Amino acid sequence: MSLFQRIFLLNAAVLLAATGLLLLGPVTVSAPVVLTEVLILSAGLVAMLTANAALLRIGLAPLQRLHRAMSTTDLLRPGRRPDVSGHGEIAGLITAFNTMLDRLEAERATSTARALSAQEAERRRIAQELHDEVGQTLTAVLLELKSAAKDAPPALAERLHQVQETTRGGLDEIRRIARRLRPGVLDELGLRAALASLVTELPADSGLRVRRAGDRELPELDKEVELVLYRVAQEALTNVVRHARARDVRLTLRALPRGVELTVADDGRGLGDAAEGAGLRGMRERALLIGAHLSIGPGPAGGAEIRLTVPLRTRPSPLPPGPREEASVT
Repeated sequence: MSLFQRIFLLNAAVLLAATGLLLLGPVTVSAPVVLTEVLILSAGLVAMLTANAALLRIGLAPLQRLHRAMSTTDLLRPGRRPDVSGHGEIAGLITAFNTMLDRLEAERATSTARALSAQEAERRRIAQELHDEVGQTLTAVLLELKSAAKDAPPALAERLHQVQETTRGGLDEIRRIARRLRPGVLDELGLRAALASLVTELPADSGLRVRRAGDRELPELDKEVELVLYRVAQEALTNVVRHARARDVRLTLRALPRGVELTVADDGRGLGDAAEGAGLRGMRERALLIGAHLSIGPGPAGGAEIRLTVPLRTRPSPLPPGPREEASVT
């Protein structure tokens, strides 16, 4: 039955009931109309409109639920689909909306995967060029400065040493940028070592004390999952340095019965202007790529807490409970 037919039949039922009451009831209308008849007819009209409104509300309730779902749907926060209820066109509309959401989420995941893959490839290329081209050039400049300083007069040699130190500082900065663009330690030594290296590369003048904790034994993870965990931790720590004004932050990576969980919690002022920034949107997009759940909210110390829960894609081999590690970096 179509929506038009349902509404038509509801109204027809109400009108037929009202007509039957007028025909079979003792009420008559005289000319001129008396006050009692006006009151009776008004009460009948109010009853008829109330019954019509109640029946229409019941019949159109699935559309209201669909409207709420459409108003609150966010592709970066996949949630529960609206239940298919109602009949005919209403049920078909809800089904079509759910199908559209599935298709949009699949297309977004595909396009995001391609974009992030291209981004990582570009980062890898830039990091390689910085290391091979710029890094080697600055290394050659350092050697030339060192050789020139040996043969220069004392006053000029002092200035050359200053230039040499400046160049060495620039070379260290380029190497640091290259490591952030493409962490080679992640491929060579694994996720735990990469996170430890990430903590040590925080700016020295930030005044931030970082405590690392976690399980020594973690389930075997895909390279893609390790990269997402690393990038989320990197962006979370960057937000803490830039926005949180925190003194302490805790970075935890622990094993779950069917996955792993990364937590970054600080004691600062919260996310502030970064609550809906590009960095957090990037975290959500990366989490969706691996089917992980990202939660962002207040932390136990009053600041912000970012928690990434990653389910295992394959059935993990049983691991014995390993000891936990604790480390602090100031």
